Amino acid sequence: MSSPLNVAVVGAGYWGPNLARNFAASTDWRLAAICDLDETRAQLLARQVGHVDVHTDLTELLARPDIDAIAVATPARTHHGVVLAALLAGKHVLVEKPLADSREHAVEMVRAAESRGLTLMADHTYCYTPAVLKIRELIAEGALGDLLFIDSVRINLGLVQPDVDVFWDLAPHDLSIIDFILPGGLRPTEVSAQGADPLGAGKSCIGYLTVPLDNGAIAHVHVNWLSPTKIRSMVIGGTKRTLVWDDLNPQQRISVYDRGVDLAQQSVDGGDRAAATVSYRLGDTWSPALPEHEALGAMAAEFAASIREGRSARTDGLAGIRVLSVLEATTRSLDAGGALVGVDGSDERPALAGAGAAR
Repeated sequence: MSSPLNVAVVGAGYWGPNLARNFAASTDWRLAAICDLDETRAQLLARQVGHVDVHTDLTELLARPDIDAIAVATPARTHHGVVLAALLAGKHVLVEKPLADSREHAVEMVRAAESRGLTLMADHTYCYTPAVLKIRELIAEGALGDLLFIDSVRINLGLVQPDVDVFWDLAPHDLSIIDFILPGGLRPTEVSAQGADPLGAGKSCIGYLTVPLDNGAIAHVHVNWLSPTKIRSMVIGGTKRTLVWDDLNPQQRISVYDRGVDLAQQSVDGGDRAAATVSYRLGDTWSPALPEHEALGAMAAEFAASIREGRSARTDGLAGIRVLSVLEATTRSLDAGGALVGVDGSDERPALAGAGAAR
């Protein structure tokens, strides 16, 4: 059994306590410190997780030779500076979503980590839930067949954020999940987005994002701050089966339907779709059993394993870049009235040779 790695959590606000609690409970980690500009808030969290050290100065924290890694839970606009400072100090880094406030900053962070042989991991928490891990497994083994569509809905009566629109607030969850379950990751060449601001908040409060995928498939993401009903669902259709994930149904989060449409081509040359005969499959429905574990606990274990094994994490910095690339294209599409716009760096590996080679 390897000795625990020492980690410090930077940021004691909304997400930091969740990270601190899971690191404190993990056998892979020893939570060594909490760092926050607000000393009172940091002290309170430190007492809750076992009276660990408290810092209000990041430079002082990063100078500690006993700290192996830091987990960053600060506002996205600060991620670039905090992460680069940590990497320069030789620390492995975990960053809550989104990885950075821009693709350019994220690329710089990934390059800095790769050049120093350090792990940079995106805390795409949903990717470590039992449901999403099972979805990834089913797609990888071909249980759904070739993918035809992904339809994701994330709506609720939520807080209108002061600094970002509904796409940047909610869609990173859906995009990170889609990136995780698609073989090879999410690499669209173009996207289109439509947003609405019926409140006059100065930003989109309702949004619809369309992402063309390979081989004519399509993904659609619906996000909304104004819905009185909370829905967290994803429908993934394939040529063999269709999967429905309802994250708010703990008794049956995943249902797999052996139902679909088949086109029996009648024309000789195979090119006339109008001549095709439509038939419907009406097979069984089943729900796979899922293990019970907290996603953040699994994420903490993956962070430690990636460091010890010298490999990229499952949700590495490149995954964070792919999500940011789509988010930035989404903003450009909104500015262009919903037009289809190109996605920067749809395949960023050549520019980041060696970074995150393993997924």
